[in-house]
Amino acid sequence: MRIQRCPTHNIGAWPARRAEMAGDAVTVVEPECRLTYAEFEGRVRRCAGWLAERGTLPGERIGILLSNRSAYLELVFAAARLGAIAVPINTRFAPPEIHQILSDCTPHLLVHEVELADGAARACEGLPVPQCIPIGEGVDAYEAGLAGAQPLSHVAAVAPDDPALLMYTSGSTGIPKGALLPHRKVLFNCLNAQLFFDLTARDRILVVLPMFHSFGLQILALPTFYVGGSIYFQQRFEPEAVWQLVSDAKLTFFGGVPTMFRALYDALVQNSGAYDLRALRFLFTAGAPIPVEIIESYEKLGLRLKQGFGQTETSILCCLDARDAVRKAGSVGKPVFHAELRLVTPHSVAGPLDGWRDAAAGEVGEISVRGPIVMSGYWKRPERNAETLREEGWLRTGDLATRDAEGFISLVGRSHEMYISGGENVYPAEVEAVYATHPDIREIAVVGIPDAQWGEVGRAYVVLQPGSVLDGEAMRAWGSERLARFKLPREFVAVAELPRTVSGKVQKHRLLEEI
Repeated sequence: MRIQRCPTHNIGAWPARRAEMAGDAVTVVEPECRLTYAEFEGRVRRCAGWLAERGTLPGERIGILLSNRSAYLELVFAAARLGAIAVPINTRFAPPEIHQILSDCTPHLLVHEVELADGAARACEGLPVPQCIPIGEGVDAYEAGLAGAQPLSHVAAVAPDDPALLMYTSGSTGIPKGALLPHRKVLFNCLNAQLFFDLTARDRILVVLPMFHSFGLQILALPTFYVGGSIYFQQRFEPEAVWQLVSDAKLTFFGGVPTMFRALYDALVQNSGAYDLRALRFLFTAGAPIPVEIIESYEKLGLRLKQGFGQTETSILCCLDARDAVRKAGSVGKPVFHAELRLVTPHSVAGPLDGWRDAAAGEVGEISVRGPIVMSGYWKRPERNAETLREEGWLRTGDLATRDAEGFISLVGRSHEMYISGGENVYPAEVEAVYATHPDIREIAVVGIPDAQWGEVGRAYVVLQPGSVLDGEAMRAWGSERLARFKLPREFVAVAELPRTVSGKVQKHRLLEEI
């Protein structure tokens, strides 16, 4: 039976429903702004009217090149209300990178920070982007537009599979791809987050991760809005400022990538006793593996740091519950409620579905998932869709993992990162996890490089602890007591920092390009 198109399926209806249920509740808090759900719905109505007056039609894309602010969510919901598609864009991208995304998705208009006006103009050169709308001090065409717009309360009828967002992948392996995310995916991701985080309208959530990334928008902001909680925005990550806001506003939960939690821990130790963290229920990290020692360090301070795992194409896939955060430290937990997950052996996953073989406990398999949280497909990438989206709704994530006897998932790396040395499979994540415990190593990334004798060998890029000196032979000797010989990196290279995406993932292709 075909599902009927109706406004109820449209996430653009959420602000109106929240305004009806609890219009006086606070939804967004910024340094210069505090909005109730009723006030927010009024702004979404004017934003939808403003977009409609500019000729925005169903299916057209609205580019968003903004820092964390209320307007970000207003544009997401207003675009959805018209049946259009919001396109978050990384504000840290250079104009040529933005140009690449704009040429790919051809947005109807681009809303950008006023300080990014020059870069936005350069990015739009030669492209049919008819309107660039600035937000910020000085010339704020967005606020002026809302002030003069006729409010639009109508919500377009959509089907669950109609697209609401076009989010570009973080580009950890190269050129970003646009993932089309339908309305039903946004809904079921919010339901998964609500269940795992035990979110309620009483929660006050900090969003300091940028909303052009799935973590900030889909795992933190939208689920909090869905349950009727309060969203506190910070545009820049400053550890002391984070802890001060958590203390002052009695925040209950926030998320960040592992590199952020290192800096946050240092700030907390240096300012011991300065913050009131009693309202904080837990912390959450995802985006990249986090060393067990960091989880344990927070636990010693009485703060529970949970870990999760997801992708732009699926949002949150696994989460480690608070009661297991230390006992199963290093795992990303169990699959979310609204999804079906399989670990399929690498040699069978590329073939037909009827030949897939599930990995046994402790055996490496590629994570494949199906259910309402899966994307519709990549924008204009039929060859990638054929490779990633398989029969019966299964999506190949490309992530390799093991499952223990209790059903907990542990990541071992990406399928394209695995290399074969002397006929043996080597998973860089396993090697990195061991070396992350070395007292002289702050961060490490391992890649496979060609070798005449063994086919491939490992090269480790190392960020050293302050005052430490790299000794490759000593590093190999230390590792030989903990790893099989074929897993030991042949080379160790000291670097000042590892190139990362905003979500914390190491861009290993850039390491190979730069050295």
